[in-house]
Amino acid sequence: MTTVNKQSVLRDERTGLPLREVRLLVPDAGDPEVRARLKAAIATLDPEDERESMQWIESVSLFDNEDRDTE
Repeated sequence: MTTVNKQSVLRDERTGLPLREVRLLVPDAGDPEVRARLKAAIATLDPEDERESMQWIESVSLFDNEDRDTE
């Protein structure tokens, strides 16, 4: 059995699903340069657009969860 197959078998046993591991490289939020870019990007956000987006997200969340109490 190859290493890949061993890893696949172990992964399937652990989750019960045939899943593949994915590794992501993301900016380090603790890095001063990254923090400065985030701060600059946040400063350009329109508060009204953000409010509308949050209202939409909340309404969709409520719609999707209407039946949760009855299950």
